[in-house]
Amino acid sequence: MEERRIPAISSYLKRNMIYIPTVIEKASGIRVNGKLIRSLVFSTDVAIIKNINADAVIAVYPFTPQPVITQSIMTAADIPVFCGVGGGITTGKRSINLALHAEFQGAMGVVVNAPTSNDVISEMVDTIDIPVVVTVTTAKTDILERIKAGASILNVSGASKTPEIVATIRKDFPDIPIIATGGPTDESILRTIEAGANAITYTPPTSAELFSTLMEKYRGEL
Repeated sequence: MEERRIPAISSYLKRNMIYIPTVIEKASGIRVNGKLIRSLVFSTDVAIIKNINADAVIAVYPFTPQPVITQSIMTAADIPVFCGVGGGITTGKRSINLALHAEFQGAMGVVVNAPTSNDVISEMVDTIDIPVVVTVTTAKTDILERIKAGASILNVSGASKTPEIVATIRKDFPDIPIIATGGPTDESILRTIEAGANAITYTPPTSAELFSTLMEKYRGEL
């Protein structure tokens, strides 16, 4: 069957928005409570989140998770948000409480860091009613124990080794949903999808980088 053309409409003021790489559309996606998610923007910048066409947000940051940050992101976002709730420095009951608070604020899911213990994951799963996404950074991770603990989705973030890690997981666990970092190029994204990733995390340019380009344009016009 011939692929149907999808009409595209964009307003004048939205012409500078960020578009995710179209190659991500080749991913199967993960359907979470009826919503199909192929692309996730990795950002906590509400201006970026408000002006990108990703399917969802993965809001993970290198500080102790704070509900006010979660609330700010979900207030600005018009797409589902997966919130980081710690698992490294911030762990145990505090992470579980943060996960419950994120659910109450409307998060689609919560993301725990790679060091999170299986006991914490298990208790978190018993406490909340949204998916727990478990981050995987190495092929040495005991995936079976993560799944037994209740991981709904795996979030693979292994830098250049991501496709290799994804392929290893997919070989042993053909049905587990996998989100993975896609890398900087269409080729690296496609390689990750072909390895078995269902959805891709995309890191957009920063506001400073985008502003630099815009300011060069303004200077030229003046």
